Amino acid sequence: MRKLKLIWDFRGPASKQTAEHHLVHLREYIEMNDLDITISGVEILSEMHCLAYLVVDESKMKPIRDALKPHRGQVYNDH
Repeated sequence: MRKLKLIWDFRGPASKQTAEHHLVHLREYIEMNDLDITISGVEILSEMHCLAYLVVDESKMKPIRDALKPHRGQVYNDH
């Protein structure tokens, strides 16, 4: 089954802290909704651009996307 990476981008000097804080809320949502999502995190792309993400099965993506409104998404490749 294909997995999708839902991404929230944050820019600016506080982007890392903002992405880390957003990840706390994403994990709270996962727990509150008893979702089987085990891959999530923060990536630092540059000093001024960080992102928070979670990885979902494509078949379960739509309600999560609609509830959490990620900025973008891409096919997840764990290699």
